[in-house]
Amino acid sequence: MSAEAVHAESFIRRYLFSTDHKTIGKQYLLTAFFMGLFAVGWSILIRIQLAWPHANLPLLSRLFPGLYQDGVLLPERYLSLVTMHGTVMVFFVISFALVSGFGNFIIPLHIGARDMAYPVLNMLSYWTAVPACILMIASFFVPDGAAAAGWTAYPPLSALPQAVPGSGWGQTLWLLGMALFIASFTMGSLNFVTTILNLRTKGMSMFRMPLTVWTLFISSVLGILAFPALTAAAIMLLLDRHGGTSFFLPSGLVVGGQVLEHSGGTPLLFQHLFWFLGHPEVYILVLPAIGIAFDVVAVFGRRPVFGYRTSIWALLVIGVLSMIVWGHHMFTSGMNPYLGEYFSVATVAITVPFAVLGMNLIASLWRAEIRLHPAMLFALAMIAAIGLGGLGGLWLGTASSDMYLHDSYFVVGHFHFMIGVVTAFGIFAGTYYWFPKMFGRMIDQRLGKIHFWATSVGVFFAFIAMHFLGLGGVLRRTYDPTAYEYTASVTWLNLPISIALFLAAAAQVVFLVNFFWSMFRGQKAEANPWEAATLEWTTPSPAPHLNWRELPSVFRGPYEYRTDGRAAGYRSQVVPDEPPAEVRA
Repeated sequence: MSAEAVHAESFIRRYLFSTDHKTIGKQYLLTAFFMGLFAVGWSILIRIQLAWPHANLPLLSRLFPGLYQDGVLLPERYLSLVTMHGTVMVFFVISFALVSGFGNFIIPLHIGARDMAYPVLNMLSYWTAVPACILMIASFFVPDGAAAAGWTAYPPLSALPQAVPGSGWGQTLWLLGMALFIASFTMGSLNFVTTILNLRTKGMSMFRMPLTVWTLFISSVLGILAFPALTAAAIMLLLDRHGGTSFFLPSGLVVGGQVLEHSGGTPLLFQHLFWFLGHPEVYILVLPAIGIAFDVVAVFGRRPVFGYRTSIWALLVIGVLSMIVWGHHMFTSGMNPYLGEYFSVATVAITVPFAVLGMNLIASLWRAEIRLHPAMLFALAMIAAIGLGGLGGLWLGTASSDMYLHDSYFVVGHFHFMIGVVTAFGIFAGTYYWFPKMFGRMIDQRLGKIHFWATSVGVFFAFIAMHFLGLGGVLRRTYDPTAYEYTASVTWLNLPISIALFLAAAAQVVFLVNFFWSMFRGQKAEANPWEAATLEWTTPSPAPHLNWRELPSVFRGPYEYRTDGRAAGYRSQVVPDEPPAEVRA
């Protein structure tokens, strides 16, 4: 009896409460796109305010009566938009798509496994994430609105319900949503690590795995190690808000003319706990994007990855260093200068393995036969974004320069390059690359290239320009950028930045139309349309239940292209070595 016959299930069991890793991966990816609509929509409202801070917009008052009053965006709602845009993009769009989405879909296919180690836990991880999304969106509809303490939720703004509008039920829902997200991510990470260590097929050693699997493995380990700190911080913050404790609240706080009865706490404790997770989270998201770039560059460049093993060791070094550099986010907190010096040195040191990855990606293009598929275009642009984002990170990772640039738009530009552009381009590259394997159809390349160019022009201009805003002294999270005379020479940049980002946002409409049209009406895909060497392309498109009739055996590494003179120019991992001529005779 075939696997498909055994898998005859109801629609709800197969497509909603499925335990198939491929379905769960697609659920995460589609949920990320859905949440991305909200996050991008909020960013458009932010950019309208920054481009035209004194404009009266009655249409927006009618569309969003809770945010606007008499055609003007309320300042406290502006802070809510900034807070929720950052939170949803980092945790509910990028993390969902890059780690949970592609991780669930591709790990078993890459290592030759039938499914994840714990399929039911896998399903539970997704259906724990869905209520977290609901709570985040619902926070806009409670009294006083959504959380407004920033995506970092620093106390005392986040610890005192009466501190600012948005510190009430909106902040509580934010904390509950984050608690569910952490539980979901932890379940997924444990599943990823167990699957990679225990379910690799015959011949699939750790050093025969594609680099995408290595990056997902390291990201999962980092999540398991780092998320407990944020879990503890969230619990203590909830107790400060509703239990009368003072973990993060010092004595002498005055709100509304009244001295609060808190003592013994310190907001710096929350900052340490948050950034102990917050900085590894950068690499939890960036590393899978880099892994996808390696896979895509090898396939569409028809060359083996340069420095495969050195790239693995560089990834491992990055993973270790990422756990010990969180303090560079806190240089302006009164940190001891000697401690600041340590964090500066450790942060700059992490650029060395990152440079190794960047050089290996570039070297992989040497004498390549580049095929400019949209996946390859996004992978190539990602290399440029890594360089630009990393360059800005040198100044922010050094205490002496960060003192000037901290909390300025220089930080916003750098952060959006690394957590916005690099990760988004990784999502797009992975989507265009694995779309045939996901849905059994080809995605339209012409629309894909329009999507690429419009997105790239918009985001590169906008986030490079934000660095100049920061150098001019413009502070982030500022409701009216014209309020300070000393920034008048650079604030004009807000208008072209907004226009560029509107262009990038419009490009995502092209992407979504292309994605859903191709899902149902695209040309049917072959099993291996890209002539790729890794295991997922040895199974039909779309991949069936249980992935293979018989589990494959692996005989070589994942990137053997143009090495044996064959017309196809590649050797699949499942093709054994040919015996010597004398043996054949």
